[in-house]
Amino acid sequence: MKEQVILWLNRLLVADVFLVLLSFLWLAIAVLGKSMGVNLGLELWYQLWEPVFTPAIGLLMAGALLIGAMNQISKWLVRPNSQS
Repeated sequence: MKEQVILWLNRLLVADVFLVLLSFLWLAIAVLGKSMGVNLGLELWYQLWEPVFTPAIGLLMAGALLIGAMNQISKWLVRPNSQS
């Protein structure tokens, strides 16, 4: 069960990484277009910032922390208090 949860969480995080990267690429292209006087969707990007991109970044950070914590707990459970 734990492996399935981790698998689906990893899949969700991979999709989220691509969403965040594509949104950054869109922002960069839209800003470049605006500097040249071409409308490439910068205003739409601004409108989507709060409802889409901010939660996606937050989910990415929370998921990374959760995966790291789960891995540390798994390591601790496998080697409980090994005295060296």
